[in-house]
Amino acid sequence: MIPIAIQAGLWGLLSGSALLLGALAGWFAPLSRRTIAAIMGFGAGVLISALSFELMDEAWQRVDAAGGGFWPVAAGFLGGAVIFTACNFALGLWGARHRKRSTLAHRRKDTDRNASNGGALAIGALLDGIPESIVIGVSLLEGGGVGVVAVVAVFLSNLPEGLSSAAGMKAEGRTAAFVFLLWSGVALIAGLAAWLGYVVFAGADPALIAAVQAVAAGAILAMIVDTMVPEAFEGTHDFAGLIAVAGFLAAFALSKLAG
Repeated sequence: MIPIAIQAGLWGLLSGSALLLGALAGWFAPLSRRTIAAIMGFGAGVLISALSFELMDEAWQRVDAAGGGFWPVAAGFLGGAVIFTACNFALGLWGARHRKRSTLAHRRKDTDRNASNGGALAIGALLDGIPESIVIGVSLLEGGGVGVVAVVAVFLSNLPEGLSSAAGMKAEGRTAAFVFLLWSGVALIAGLAAWLGYVVFAGADPALIAAVQAVAAGAILAMIVDTMVPEAFEGTHDFAGLIAVAGFLAAFALSKLAG
């Protein structure tokens, strides 16, 4: 029997590997921008569903059972969004504002600001992925199976990120070694973050776990709106909302079937 902590790391690695798979597809078999944007929109819908029912709802149930009320969850949710927004703003100044965009025109705005923005791109990828991976580890704390919806949601959101970013990096002249080392490293760190999510919070007070879930949910929602939705909308225009709704519905149905 594999220890649960190791299982958490492996599930995080699996979800993070979608970044590398997406990057490989974006580099060697580039898809049209419309297709990439559609996948991005679908992934955004899946993530919104997951953070609504797998994170915020569970966080509320944990706090409510402990008699903590609404405000700890609300504070965590807003806090996660504030943290992400502040970090994302700083990375934008450093040259990683359009890290999920596939078009050269957008990415040139970043390289015009900072021609050697490789470090910013790497940190931006970690900023986007670590909250999602921690959630996977936390989902195993109850002693049952992994949160299937959380893993699927993170996997599906990582695919278009790898696709879009790899296509954009290739267009701006990045080397294949840089792109694949970047996403391989992020995938490994995603596995580590999921492992830490389990190890650090195993046995923790339910209120603390609820706060972690709420913070992660706020950070993920801010990330979706700031980085995924713009690419999805510019590529699919009037169909972006419909595609996101389809992703939300797919994740919602999976959560009910898995439950």
